[in-house]
Amino acid sequence: MVEGQKVEFLYLDEEAMIEAGVLDMAQCVKVMDEVFVLLGRGDYLMGGPRNNEHGQKIFFPKTSPFPNMPVAGPDRRFMAMLAYLGGRFNVCGEKWYGSNIANTQRGLPRSILMVCINDTETGAPLAFMSANLLSATRTGAVPGVAAKYLTRKGAKTVGLIGGGPINKACLMAICETVPSLEEITLYDIVPEKAEAFLAETGKVLGKKTRVAKSTEDALSDADVISIAAAGTKDVEIKDCWLKPGSLLTLTGKASIEDNYVKRATIVADNWKMHQAYILDADELPGGRKESYDEFVAGDIFKALDKKLIDEADIKDLGPIAEGKIQGRKSDEERIMFVTSGMPVEDVGWGFQLYENARKKGLGQTLKVWDKAHWI
Repeated sequence: MVEGQKVEFLYLDEEAMIEAGVLDMAQCVKVMDEVFVLLGRGDYLMGGPRNNEHGQKIFFPKTSPFPNMPVAGPDRRFMAMLAYLGGRFNVCGEKWYGSNIANTQRGLPRSILMVCINDTETGAPLAFMSANLLSATRTGAVPGVAAKYLTRKGAKTVGLIGGGPINKACLMAICETVPSLEEITLYDIVPEKAEAFLAETGKVLGKKTRVAKSTEDALSDADVISIAAAGTKDVEIKDCWLKPGSLLTLTGKASIEDNYVKRATIVADNWKMHQAYILDADELPGGRKESYDEFVAGDIFKALDKKLIDEADIKDLGPIAEGKIQGRKSDEERIMFVTSGMPVEDVGWGFQLYENARKKGLGQTLKVWDKAHWI
């Protein structure tokens, strides 16, 4: 914030973010819906020359001659995700984070995230905020927006694979936009984890719950499916397990049978971003094909290479949310939605929480300077 020559910003720690409403899934879904409408209009920019980069990542080497340089490891990275979002937001911002799976052994989250939002004219910071909860809720809200436009009418059952916090957020958002849902079915490789997940969420959401015995058991009768499982082995999904009219949402990676990819309608959060992923992968050792298994949309690119599907048939959620194109065409259509997270989502939700915090008088105002030493 700029007042005369003075520059200051609002700092929001996690407690202040909670008071500002970061866990308010209904509001988050509403904001993400707005974000996708702006994507449909093209009123946004992300990084890179294509304006659609997910972010810039530091690739650590497998070995290093320097004793202090980090080396590659499971989920070990630093990443900057930057964007401009238009409409009522009209703000620039960045999510910056470091990630290391070994953090869990230290009693820390796998990733530690911060978001900074800036004035578009001066570049001055408006706010710097704790973003682990911000990122988790906006991640979960996106399948909720997809479910709003792509779920068949009268859907009763949601099937979940993975009993972690991201799927909890996904479930909250899906139930927010599909009020007809009555039962939650969950499969996790740790049954006790699934039981604890359902005991909590079933009570909060007022739904019937069931612990599934397998992935097939969780998916076979599901109208809406959310995949958000972490692990060394991808979730396997077979074509015959998914019934007509189902919506499959992929927030995490899965190994999906070609027959399903070939026959389903494919909707992406932003296909241009997934294309940018692959173009970047071309520059890595081994090229794109060795990187497919790292991407949520990897099986789609494999199907494109095999000419099983036509890239022109892939839809984006933005134009669907804006009303430019139709989402679901029939109650029998099976739809596959892939999402990989975008900085426009962090910026949009971050701006809303900044506005909430200002109205409630939350956070600490920190000074950059009263007057710049050099101009």
